[in-house]
Amino acid sequence: MILGSSAEKKKMVVAGNGLFYPIIGFASCVAFIYMSFGNLGSNFGNQTKLSFVGRNGTQFMLDGKAFYINGWNSYWLMDNSVDEHRKPRVRQILQAGAKMGLTVCRTWAFNDGDYNALQISPGHFNEQVFKALDHVIVEARQQGIRLLLCLVNNLQAYGGKTQYVKWAWEEGVGLSASNDSFFFDPSIRIYFKNYVKTLLTRKNTLNGIQYRNDPTIFAWELINEPRCITDASGDTLQDWIEEMSAFVKAIDKNHLLTVGLEGFYGPKSPKRLTVNPEMWASRLGSDFIRNSKIPNIDFASVHIYPDHWFHDEEFHNNLKFVYKWMRSHIEDGDNELNKPVMFTEYGLSNQNKDFEPSQRVRFYKTILDVIYKSAKKNQSGAGALAWQFFVGGMDEYNDEFGIIPWESPSEYKMMIEQSCRLARLKGPTQQQRNLKDLCSQRQ
Repeated sequence: MILGSSAEKKKMVVAGNGLFYPIIGFASCVAFIYMSFGNLGSNFGNQTKLSFVGRNGTQFMLDGKAFYINGWNSYWLMDNSVDEHRKPRVRQILQAGAKMGLTVCRTWAFNDGDYNALQISPGHFNEQVFKALDHVIVEARQQGIRLLLCLVNNLQAYGGKTQYVKWAWEEGVGLSASNDSFFFDPSIRIYFKNYVKTLLTRKNTLNGIQYRNDPTIFAWELINEPRCITDASGDTLQDWIEEMSAFVKAIDKNHLLTVGLEGFYGPKSPKRLTVNPEMWASRLGSDFIRNSKIPNIDFASVHIYPDHWFHDEEFHNNLKFVYKWMRSHIEDGDNELNKPVMFTEYGLSNQNKDFEPSQRVRFYKTILDVIYKSAKKNQSGAGALAWQFFVGGMDEYNDEFGIIPWESPSEYKMMIEQSCRLARLKGPTQQQRNLKDLCSQRQ
């Protein structure tokens, strides 16, 4: 979800789901969770060998086995690693992910011209912030979590394409004041390529490994939720994806690459009429099939926000849409793309007029069940990442979708069960020893 967009997520505290449980029962559940699953991530950093995640057709592969992903979003990891007093939050959420058997966290590897900016101006970087990202990567490996790192935002939060356009305009080289000139202005393309090269070839100050050579990184994502509404044909965005994906692959042949799409079908796709939420979705300059078919794109990405895409739709109808939306994209992965399909964001707002905590549980369950059934049939549905998880004391980073996992026992338990049943399909990989221990306790 794009923070800072016209449909901006409201930064407010979720009215703790735990309040709906008896206090004693809630406390007992939290105690049980932590006593049962303890320090599951603590021994991972002692492993000397770590393999890159690859793909074979529609499946992710790790250590010769199919790798199905259950994970989450915490976009704020780098930003919180800059300040010493906030840095412990990073370990806390990564440890929580490990305790749930989660394997991938999606987070921002950008902050352009904003507070705690990584890129202060084109080609100029804040070393303190880069060291914060170094820390995130090392901490993730220590906890047994891989990272999906996003390279830029579509809109204004943390700078995004708006900041790139502003830089070009300030330097007198910009072709247009339109935010969409990010995709076609030659000067801005050079800015972005310089940023990408600097990031991918960065030598981590804590472990000495260049980012492009670090298997802790699961994959790169070009841009969060790209839209180019000034060219609804999709040609401008398609050209940008083709150029940037080739550029990334020329530097880094180790890691997988995805676009960061929301999953909408474009103006020439028959599914724009039968699957898209509404007609506006085909006029955003993106096209799920066309964009994902680009050879240098290794897997497709899709988001799931029915309560933001429809107006005043009943919850049960939203659930029906979620199932249809997911199954359509999985079929595309199998029949059109021959690539894995990963649902890299899914969330349900607690600001919906009829919201009840049980709805979020049903929403999560619908998504996780589709992924499990797809994996069981060796189909392309390769994983899903919840938006978003955070820890206590982070009101300014929360939105109407966020949860503190250990304060939401139903979701917490469901995520553990999903991790375990996915692992049982093919058996835990070498890097999932902790998951094996976790799941054996639940049999």
